[in-house]
Amino acid sequence: MAKLYFRYGAMNSGKSTALLQAAYNYEERGQRVLLAKPAIDTKGASQIESRLGMTREVDFLIAAGEGARTLFQQEREKARSDGSDIACLLVDEAQFLEPGQIDDLFRIAVEDDIPVLAYGIRNDFLTHAFPGSGRLLAIAHTLEELKTICRCGRKAVFNGRRIGDRFVFDGDQVAIDGALRQAQGAVTYESLCGHCYLEESGGRLG
Repeated sequence: MAKLYFRYGAMNSGKSTALLQAAYNYEERGQRVLLAKPAIDTKGASQIESRLGMTREVDFLIAAGEGARTLFQQEREKARSDGSDIACLLVDEAQFLEPGQIDDLFRIAVEDDIPVLAYGIRNDFLTHAFPGSGRLLAIAHTLEELKTICRCGRKAVFNGRRIGDRFVFDGDQVAIDGALRQAQGAVTYESLCGHCYLEESGGRLG
């Protein structure tokens, strides 16, 4: 039986790079893969972008309210019409998916027998779990952490939001880095360890 994998890490832990590498590994062996991401992730439009400069078009976007499994099956039928089949589904920025869409990924793995590799972050800038991540942590067959380090050298586990040159601890859960600019400056993110997060937030968690 195929499995649903959740490979997670803080910002800058190389999630998109790992996804693109996994796709390359499948294709190097002559196997066909599908790449997808949530439509809400407007960074790169319909592309997956690695911070190392690699980019690749996704095969389909998953919009709010859409069935991820239905979209997958439509793409799989296109592949079968060409005389091939899908060996794996890879999903970037999976934290932005709805819980029901995560359930669809589980069904693709279990009922369609296609491995699903979902990549994303667990927590938002207030340390709250994203709905998609929370569901993945609950039902994924395999959880794998991709590690990165904080500016102090410790393991980073949180994602601090910056507007301009200062950290902020209020606002909407989703603000795509580089895509939103406020009067004070662009919205960016920095991976932080627990110690540095508490230091910047004045001891606040959530």
